[in-house]
Amino acid sequence: MYRIFIVEDDEQIGNVLNRTLEKYGFDAKCAAEYSNIVTELEAYAPNLVLLDINLPYFDGYYWCRQIRKSSNVPIIFISAREGEMDQVMAIEHGGDDYITKPIPLDLLMAKIKGVLRRVYGEYADTSTLAPPDSELRVEGLRLNLSCNELVWKQEKVVLTKNEQLLAECFMQHSGRTITRDQLLEVLWDKAEFVDDNTLTVNVTRLRKKLEELGLPQVIVTVRGLGYKLLLETEDEKQLNEQELHL
Repeated sequence: MYRIFIVEDDEQIGNVLNRTLEKYGFDAKCAAEYSNIVTELEAYAPNLVLLDINLPYFDGYYWCRQIRKSSNVPIIFISAREGEMDQVMAIEHGGDDYITKPIPLDLLMAKIKGVLRRVYGEYADTSTLAPPDSELRVEGLRLNLSCNELVWKQEKVVLTKNEQLLAECFMQHSGRTITRDQLLEVLWDKAEFVDDNTLTVNVTRLRKKLEELGLPQVIVTVRGLGYKLLLETEDEKQLNEQELHL
């Protein structure tokens, strides 16, 4: 049974969502403590989060960023805000989808089922992604898929969901050019629904995380095409250093 965590401070709406989800066979729980959403979420360990934007203490964008520091759980924003920029911000802060209030329950259920199928069920991409408890390794760089950590030597950083998806793609195709359209599809399935600048922002953030590990300039821009990950082996590094001294 999939668990769905509802972060909605309107008690009436929260109760309607809870009853509807349980009617469709889900285990649902409404947030009770809005000053510490992450702690409550981690205790419940949901498979999906419904997240309002207007909340006490901090807004939904803030909590989405906090969740993404430790979890890749799918997040669907639910909000009365209908502006295009609100939807763009929801995606840029780590959300997977967005639905406006008043909430059409049939549409919401379709979105929830679609996300769950894509992430956990029949549409999950098992051909290219490693199992959740495994690691990807490229020339000493390790990506731990179970805890969203990127590790290099004795240093490690925690990645957001989008940063991890990009890191996975770069490491699986190390040394090869990946187009911007391919990377957009990795992040959001359909590139036409995402501002191209959003990809640039996420690549920049991943580059900064790699720099924190001591790996500057390993994601190279291929002008007019996209990007590629270039990691030198120890032998290549020693050879390049020798050539510099010739």
